[in-house]
Amino acid sequence: MVHYVLIYSGALLSFLWGVSHLFPTGGVVKGFGEISLDNKRIITMEWIIEGAALIFIGAVVASVTCIDYTHTISRTIYWITFVMLNTLSVISLLTGFKINFLPFKLCPVIFTSSSILILLGSYV
Repeated sequence: MVHYVLIYSGALLSFLWGVSHLFPTGGVVKGFGEISLDNKRIITMEWIIEGAALIFIGAVVASVTCIDYTHTISRTIYWITFVMLNTLSVISLLTGFKINFLPFKLCPVIFTSSSILILLGSYV
């Protein structure tokens, strides 16, 4: 039972952080001030892509957990997710963490926490 709580918590954390990326996209783009239309589109695209990727990660982890969390494929997905979330965490530490805006500073913490919950849950 504990394994389900850990895995689903990690999946939900990723999923909700992904959803939270989608709502402020317009405001984030406006925050860059006067930039070209192409740059606005690139920032919009990247912001939405990160949100969609996090939603997908959470959904996939929850789906394989629902089917059979002990299956080799499930465990492989947990490990791939662990690596991906920690890769995003490192990227965030090297880039967004240096920005004086709290949500950017939360990204590495949320990515790493989510990855650890998922991996721990697969072994408990």
